[in-house]
Amino acid sequence: MGLREFIVRRILNSTILIFGAITFNFFIFRMMPGDPTTILIPTYMDNPGMIEALRRLWGLDLPLHIQYALYLRNMFTFQFGNSFAEGFRPVTESLAVRLPNTLLLMGTAAVITIIIGVATGITAASKRGTKFDVGMVSGALGFYSIPTFWLGMILILIFGFYLRVPGPDGQLMGLFPYSGTVSTPVYNDPLLYAMDVAHHLVLPSFTLAIVSFGGYMLVMRNNLIDVLTEDYIVTARAKGVDERTVLYKHAMRNAILPLVTMIAFTFGGLIGGATLTETVYNWYGVGRYIFDSVMAQNYPVLQAIFYILALTTVIANFIADLLYGFLDPRVRYN
Repeated sequence: MGLREFIVRRILNSTILIFGAITFNFFIFRMMPGDPTTILIPTYMDNPGMIEALRRLWGLDLPLHIQYALYLRNMFTFQFGNSFAEGFRPVTESLAVRLPNTLLLMGTAAVITIIIGVATGITAASKRGTKFDVGMVSGALGFYSIPTFWLGMILILIFGFYLRVPGPDGQLMGLFPYSGTVSTPVYNDPLLYAMDVAHHLVLPSFTLAIVSFGGYMLVMRNNLIDVLTEDYIVTARAKGVDERTVLYKHAMRNAILPLVTMIAFTFGGLIGGATLTETVYNWYGVGRYIFDSVMAQNYPVLQAIFYILALTTVIANFIADLLYGFLDPRVRYN
């Protein structure tokens, strides 16, 4: 099977997977107890006529199969409806405001995580069995097991309370995180504004990076150790090739292949944000939006975010499959 046939087959498989995720997303919220109308109409204002009008407005009075057909149409056209908890504000408008903040936070944390994880993994593998290797493996396992919300609160306590680190606007790091709302200080100087955003970005991105880098470090280290035992590595060393060339030119190229899938899933999940981290730091992003929507039973928002997250994850996995062929000529599409 050639590349073209492989792409066509993967597109069909991805379409089926997305369709399955959409279907699951539809039924899971309708299986949950309660009625969306009760969110807007308190029990003490129980009015059958008002409830029926809302159900008719939202199409909840229609048969389930018709609701499902309308739901599919809306998802594929990115019409996510209105938010229950924001005065019926369109979900797309809320996501458009929050998404850049999440991409900034998650993208920064992902880049830092990948760079540190890969670099420490390569160093640990090249010094296998040394104190550095043992220390890095122990540290990676330790940091990977730390709860994100706990680490975030500890960092806020240290930098915001004990050290009281001031920001460009005089606020304290960790106590008044960047929110992207009207309460955020408005600067006429773009440089000062960028400094303020970067200042409030430090702790959330550092929290995500320190918890997540261990996974990349361990995978890179173990893969590189396996590759260093291959015959072509032994041959290169026997020919007198210096160890740096063996490590970075011959071994790392093959050892990094399994990380492609990890990186793809990392960037594919950027849209979903980091719910715990954004909640702890009050970061005005999609992750915090998920938490607020769960607490408010804001189903249209949750359906939209879960759908977009599934879509980006499937697309990222598809791209990773294609990259394997370019990174490793031995890969055959079948």
